[in-house]
Amino acid sequence: MSEQALISELGRLVSEERNPRTMDIDLLPTIDVLRKINDEDKLVAHAVERVIPEIAAVVDSTIAAFRQGGRLIYMGAGTSGRIGVLDASECPPTFSVPATMVVGLIAGGYSALLKATEGAEDSQTKGAEALADIELTSRDVVVGIAASGRTPYVIGGLNYAKKVGATAVALSCNPQSAIAEIADIAISPVVGPEALTGSTRMKSGTAEKLVLNMLTTASMIGIGKTYENLMVDLKASNKKLVARAARIVMQAAECTLEEAQTALAQTDNDVKLAILIVMTGMEPAAARSALDGSRGFLRQAIQDAKQASQ
Repeated sequence: MSEQALISELGRLVSEERNPRTMDIDLLPTIDVLRKINDEDKLVAHAVERVIPEIAAVVDSTIAAFRQGGRLIYMGAGTSGRIGVLDASECPPTFSVPATMVVGLIAGGYSALLKATEGAEDSQTKGAEALADIELTSRDVVVGIAASGRTPYVIGGLNYAKKVGATAVALSCNPQSAIAEIADIAISPVVGPEALTGSTRMKSGTAEKLVLNMLTTASMIGIGKTYENLMVDLKASNKKLVARAARIVMQAAECTLEEAQTALAQTDNDVKLAILIVMTGMEPAAARSALDGSRGFLRQAIQDAKQASQ
């Protein structure tokens, strides 16, 4: 694409428009600059609210994918790629899932997380190759993230996903974007022009972060990784998380710290298993079998144990 054509294309994007509310931002004292930015940020949650039905459709597809051994795969460039990698990397410690279950791909590879390699986004071929390298299958869900909705790396990836038969999802902050036209499901929160023209790491990046948080959190809830609103599948890998694990057991089972610590010691800090033991009095082996029988849903395992004891 020629420079003139690219300039013309960018001119049609909502995210690249100038914001009439911040034209004087370079003249304002610091506190008023921050108020302007904050006023713009307030618009983001409402934009995300308007696309909850589309987010729900992706969550349902992701739950189905997880149940048949599929993966949730994020791919993007620049800020969008970094946000995807961040959300993916937080899933193993939060929900005790394998690092291969939610995958983040960024144009230019992981070195691009620390050093900008923005030119890496210009190849559709590299987007397809990134998915081929991780052996994409029809069981997977691919979420292409691009605030502009026109990033070649993401376009190439989504086209490859469609070819393989994976579920292709577009996340963009521009309606009727190029990636939305390719995707099976398009999530397009329109946050409007940025406080600084074209700085899509701001409102657009915030919208992307909110959407990805919702995708992974709701999908993990859907496969039994929570009990009530507690993260009962967290991995207690440091002192803070060990303390959090004990507190979660105490909250869920309404037990003492000593009871929680005893149950956690019996289960190698398996929070979900410890809660089931405290609440039902089951031995660890029986409790593990009960959880397996409920597909990991703690609430169901508790109900089944109570019914069996009646």
